[in-house]
Amino acid sequence: MTSMYDKPKTSEVSMPAYEHSERGSERGRARDPVKFLLSAEQRARERQIAYETVRHLRKDVIDCYRREGVNHYDNCKEVCETYYKVVVQRDVGQVHPDWANKDKHEGF
Repeated sequence: MTSMYDKPKTSEVSMPAYEHSERGSERGRARDPVKFLLSAEQRARERQIAYETVRHLRKDVIDCYRREGVNHYDNCKEVCETYYKVVVQRDVGQVHPDWANKDKHEGF
């Protein structure tokens, strides 16, 4: 038998918000350019992790539907609920820093 039906191995690690640096003014330079670029790279990594998480969860839903066939309504409920809970979060669960102006950075 293949490993296709084995339970997927996932990590339950929760990452804290990362240290970041914002721009000095609306169109101005960053106070610390190196820290600003590092925080921009970290935001990009966090977004990619969030997208890959959704991709893996979607694959789990598809695999469950194919494996269970006509019984997928009953047997895939937990998998679908896990996928739904992640998808409806703001920015699909991406870790965000503590922004100075939260209204400016809300959304997708």
